[in-house]
Amino acid sequence: MAAKNLILRARRRLKLICAHQKSDQRTRRAAALVAEQAPKPEGAPLVFFNASTRLSGMSLNAAFSLLSAWSLRLQGTPVVNFVCQRGMTQCVLGTDRAEPPKAPPCQSCMRQSRALYHDGVNKPFGFGSDAALDKALSGLDLAGLSAFSWQGMPLGELVLPSARWILRRHHLQEDPVTLRILREYIRSAWSISLRFITLLDEVKPAAVVVFNGMQYPEAAARWVARQRGLPVYSHEVGLRPMSAFFTPGDATAYPLTLPEDFELNETQNARLDAYLQKRFQGNFIMAGVRFWPEMSGLDPEFVAHAKNFRQLVPVFTNVIFDTSQPHANLLYEDMFTWLDEVLESARAHPDTLFVIRAHPDEARKGKASEESVAEWARRKQVEQLPNIRFIRPETYISSYDLIRMAKFVMVYNSTIGLEASILGALVLAAGRSRYSQADTVNFPASRQEYQRELEKLLLAQAVSAPERCRQNARRFLYYQLYRSSLPFDAFLEEDQTWAGYVRLKTFDPRELLPENSPTMRVISDGLLAGGDFLLKED
Repeated sequence: MAAKNLILRARRRLKLICAHQKSDQRTRRAAALVAEQAPKPEGAPLVFFNASTRLSGMSLNAAFSLLSAWSLRLQGTPVVNFVCQRGMTQCVLGTDRAEPPKAPPCQSCMRQSRALYHDGVNKPFGFGSDAALDKALSGLDLAGLSAFSWQGMPLGELVLPSARWILRRHHLQEDPVTLRILREYIRSAWSISLRFITLLDEVKPAAVVVFNGMQYPEAAARWVARQRGLPVYSHEVGLRPMSAFFTPGDATAYPLTLPEDFELNETQNARLDAYLQKRFQGNFIMAGVRFWPEMSGLDPEFVAHAKNFRQLVPVFTNVIFDTSQPHANLLYEDMFTWLDEVLESARAHPDTLFVIRAHPDEARKGKASEESVAEWARRKQVEQLPNIRFIRPETYISSYDLIRMAKFVMVYNSTIGLEASILGALVLAAGRSRYSQADTVNFPASRQEYQRELEKLLLAQAVSAPERCRQNARRFLYYQLYRSSLPFDAFLEEDQTWAGYVRLKTFDPRELLPENSPTMRVISDGLLAGGDFLLKED
């Protein structure tokens, strides 16, 4: 049996290698055609920096960056790729939590870079140590590293989101693994910043483009660029499959302003309803991942149990280490602080059934939380309270059925809050979200106001959501789906080997010109002329 498993693993590995080799060959051929057809560049260049999206294959965000850069080059705009060549002692994707001293897989990453940036203007960067910095870091504890600043640069603050992401927790532990990761991230961020300063001095770009902006390599570059007064654009996956979101703000916050006079017409309402019909059945994919492999209705035992209470209130949580969380933490220090208060409210209202649901991504293979809501629930012994039901992340019951039974809905900043508003539920949010900016939910201005509002809702005989919240939620979701999510499916397809990784389709490079691609028209207008990165509708 062991030998058979070994053979199967070897076959899967060979299949993966072959798929990536074919993909790289296709990328090189396309890059050569772009270089051949691109006119002589004129003007100040745009710098593309992307070190946190992929190692051995092409991820969605690596592809978004690459295709956008190609489009600009075909228009005669110079592009400079700032490319990692063993430029970090520990990169985000290459950090091995089980073995922190293990070197990152630089060889496979550089091989992929050679394919992605073939026939482009590339500025490689390596790592350079700083003896004075190393001495200053020596012996610092967790608090000292987290708050560390060097020559005016808040290095500790810049690397914290990456450390939390790789360690899969918000509250970092005072242990050798964590301290080593923080030190190496700080050393690498400083090295990147110095080399990025040199690059900016050399090429004098008009703007900088980065992925996400929260992972420390990009965060360091963004900080340096903004200190120079340069525009910095960031991108992330959009809401639809094979789509991207570009913004001059923080991509992980998904800033989006709806025109006050925007109302859905009959055609747009029908389009949104068709999407929602599938989504409410769990049939949707984001970043190449289908979160709900299956979805089941509520168990009859649960429904019978709920009838023993005056009211039911679902509580929807988030993944604590996600890079969107720093934007969420306005009222509360973090989601667990909020959950502690929810627990106190449950104790004070035994007539209310609180259904606390862990986010399904909390248990996703390869991304499972080390500081999870499931662990919080176990530690707090929440299920010993008769009016609390905890739903584990791997339990595929319908959240939408819970919402339909609810008096009102509690969320931190999960997307389910937007969906609940669309379903007509009153939503009380404890964290800032991409949708709270559009008056879709009740998001109090302070922690004290939040507590007062929660108590009022729990004591009320009945509650109802303002109709404007439902309408705003529909407007906002439509904007996210069909205006700000820029489709790349004309150029990309799944690579058939690794969920979330893609390969190029076969296409004529001229299809990347703005006159031939609405997506590239929007991106070009945004990067070159300060456009709004929104698709136009007829």
